[in-house]
Amino acid sequence: MSYTPPFNISAKTIQYVSDIASLLERFKIRLEQKDSLRLRKINKMKSIHGSLAIEGNSLSEDEVSSLIEGKTVIAPLKEIQEVKNAIKTYEKFSSFNPFSKKDLLKAHEIMTLGLVEHNGKFRKGGIVVAGKEGIAHIAPPADRAPFLIDDLFEWLEKSEDHILIKSSVFHYEFEFIHPFEDGNGRMGRFWQSRLLAEWNQVFEYLPIENMIWENQSEYYKAIQKSTDSNDSGIFVEFMLSIILKSLQQHSNKEPINEPINEPINLIISLLKENPSYTKEELAQKIGKSRATVTRILSKLVDEGKIKRVGSNKTGHWEVFP
Repeated sequence: MSYTPPFNISAKTIQYVSDIASLLERFKIRLEQKDSLRLRKINKMKSIHGSLAIEGNSLSEDEVSSLIEGKTVIAPLKEIQEVKNAIKTYEKFSSFNPFSKKDLLKAHEIMTLGLVEHNGKFRKGGIVVAGKEGIAHIAPPADRAPFLIDDLFEWLEKSEDHILIKSSVFHYEFEFIHPFEDGNGRMGRFWQSRLLAEWNQVFEYLPIENMIWENQSEYYKAIQKSTDSNDSGIFVEFMLSIILKSLQQHSNKEPINEPINEPINLIISLLKENPSYTKEELAQKIGKSRATVTRILSKLVDEGKIKRVGSNKTGHWEVFP
């Protein structure tokens, strides 16, 4: 391995790794309750809103939700474009290989479409990051950025450190390199979540970005302290505290009450997600009786919205637009 980022692991960081691992199963169970589809959508929205709010986007959670639903929102065009781009990027979340530089460029291309001149390409000029008291960081020269990213991906793939630590180191190093002319913050946060989801899929639906937004000042301080001390271990400790807080907050939330007319749309969404669900599994997912599910399925078949293919035991459902 040609390059190893400088970082030290504190006792607190090791404890965070243990605490996070112990909470993951609880969050997984929370995601499997009857309101799971709605909860996942809400958490994805919070990720998008939080990450953009850190960068100064003024749209509210309700406005971001409206854009996700395809509704019209009155707001500055640039901010609307930022949200729409982020929605498309997060929709493709699982399609990106988190160990691929090519996929990183693809994600940036979508995230910054119509916002920067060289979307999906490394920057051509120098970058100076401003702070409250003047210059906070001068990024490496533009001609070095692609090589530094290559080194970072090589380390990421070969390192035997825990992914919670590796993803946080990657996040910090990515921000230090600042490889793009814009969108570096959004991409760094997005890519850490994608790396974590490769380890455990529940991270796709944990709005870490929202918790960073709620602790934005500390986030920037951790980055600055790591830069000043040439030790990203400071940022690693901070990020693991954020992940732990996010897990604690979202693992203990009560289920969202579903409107009375919601089970029909919920069943359709579930069958799109997994056409092989049985009536018993659907009943468990939506918190209704098997008889209710049978009645809804019969209604959907009569309306031509779904069709059963094969036997009750080995067949599957087809869902029509």
